[in-house]
Amino acid sequence: MRLSSFAATDVGRARSGNEDSYFCGRSVFAVADGLGGHQGGEVASAAAVEPLAALDGREFAKPAEAAEALAAAIREANSAILDRAAGNPALWGMGTTLTAAAVAGDRHLQLAHVGDSRAYLFRDGSLEQLTTDHTVVAELVRRGRLSPEQAAIHPERSILTRAVGLDPTLPVDTPDPLELHPGDQVLLCSDGLTEAVDDARVAELLSASSEGDAACRSLIDAANQAGGPDNITVVLVRVG
Repeated sequence: MRLSSFAATDVGRARSGNEDSYFCGRSVFAVADGLGGHQGGEVASAAAVEPLAALDGREFAKPAEAAEALAAAIREANSAILDRAAGNPALWGMGTTLTAAAVAGDRHLQLAHVGDSRAYLFRDGSLEQLTTDHTVVAELVRRGRLSPEQAAIHPERSILTRAVGLDPTLPVDTPDPLELHPGDQVLLCSDGLTEAVDDARVAELLSASSEGDAACRSLIDAANQAGGPDNITVVLVRVG
């Protein structure tokens, strides 16, 4: 099955620097969002994608193999960030989200995830979130204490419960593998997109652009038109 991949990043309109990083390879893809307000966010996100980039081109016969490799790479990144921060007081407290995907077998995509950067599947006109946000507010929604509508405007919606580089014992989510179909689009993105652009608009933009680079650009433009409150990064995988 033929895959095409595209990526773009933008500082947005409210930040002076870009703390997001991404990797867009042949078979591995990732988005990392350095923790805003923490020293070294840019350093953490860049370090997070390095072990994932090393997996690019590796063949995984089964999704379980890809899940194990992705989780191991994220744990490696976690240790590297902790070690680097321990050796430099200026970097103490740095961390990052990390959402990654790897091709497995002929037609599967395996995800691994920490934080609130997201993965989506756009298929047959419908957009589905594939990852679970590791935030205080998302946990309240899962417990039935907040509605999704309340969560979308909650002042603490960006407070993370889990991030790479903050805890030596890091749980990594590896959702069920995704069986790819012709025409599928898989989007990895930082919350600079999802905080500014709702799912319906994301779906509309993915549907409207026949060119992957143009789709990425339109998503970033939409986030900036909505105020660009954070750095914006998107990685888009399209199934031919």
